[in-house]
Amino acid sequence: MEMSTSLLRCSRRLRPAVRCLHSSRPVPANPLPHPTTPGPPPGPPKPAASTPQERVARKQQQAELVKKGQELRKPTSALKKRFWSNVHVKQTPDGLQILLDSRPVRTPSKDVLTVPANKPQLAAAIALEWDLLVNAQQALKQHYIPLTSLTSRALDIQLADENGDKSLRDGIVSMVLRYLSTDTLLCWVPEKDVHDPAGVNDKGESLRQVQMRTAQPIIRFLATQLWPGVEIKPILETDSIMPVEQPQNTVEVIRGWASTLPAYELAGLERGVLASKSLLVASRLLVDWSPQFAHLRAASRFGIEEAAEASTLEVSWQTGMWGEVEDTHDVDKEDVRRQLGSVVILISG
Repeated sequence: MEMSTSLLRCSRRLRPAVRCLHSSRPVPANPLPHPTTPGPPPGPPKPAASTPQERVARKQQQAELVKKGQELRKPTSALKKRFWSNVHVKQTPDGLQILLDSRPVRTPSKDVLTVPANKPQLAAAIALEWDLLVNAQQALKQHYIPLTSLTSRALDIQLADENGDKSLRDGIVSMVLRYLSTDTLLCWVPEKDVHDPAGVNDKGESLRQVQMRTAQPIIRFLATQLWPGVEIKPILETDSIMPVEQPQNTVEVIRGWASTLPAYELAGLERGVLASKSLLVASRLLVDWSPQFAHLRAASRFGIEEAAEASTLEVSWQTGMWGEVEDTHDVDKEDVRRQLGSVVILISG
């Protein structure tokens, strides 16, 4: 009896204190009268149409409502209308032009967009872009006409070169070289990743091993075929996240190479770098598809899938482990391939 009494006292001492969420006294709710709208009450529900005549009358009424809605949505400005019926490619002495009925497609600088005669696939793709537009307002958005905007960029570079203006070319070269210091292909994770110590794929490889296996053939090709003798180093050390600068000789060699690219190749390099976040991936893609570097092509082709895989390797690793976010990762994946595909069509001959 004494032991049970002492246990009871001990449990009372150990019992946590009860604390109320508030100390105000409860107040009952005071319901307010619901406001009513003056007017006749709604009509009684009508049964569904049962006879053929009633069903036909209901269909006619619905068709009239749809017609009224379409009339309300009719375009009120010229930009919301499509002013051309047919799109075709015309051969001219200057090259290939894309005609909207009889009007040629023009660049933002009002010049006629003329594609070189050795790029018929580019002209056909641009014509297809314009044939798929619903209204003229879509032509003001670059994601509706990516090849048109990319070709206009190449023509602007070509025109600037002909006029002796090197500012546009120098600006593009400086921009793409900035990506070399944070190149996606060279950002390998540390050997010991504290956030993912046991992460391996089906082949038993870690993320760093997959990155090295993907990057080393590309680096070897560029350092022996395109830029012989240059040293391309990984940006991150094995146990650090601090970036490492490339040798100055490497930077100068790549700068000199990019500065001498033709206009279409330079525009393609710019789009490829922006899409892949990698100067090395874009350069490798350029070599495999431009007629300017046909003598350097390897036996194994480097295409859109290979470039997209190399530039999105870490994202693919993470989504393969944790899953994709719908309408985010899948959209980004297709957008990278779309932009890299536009580079291939632009530079191919």
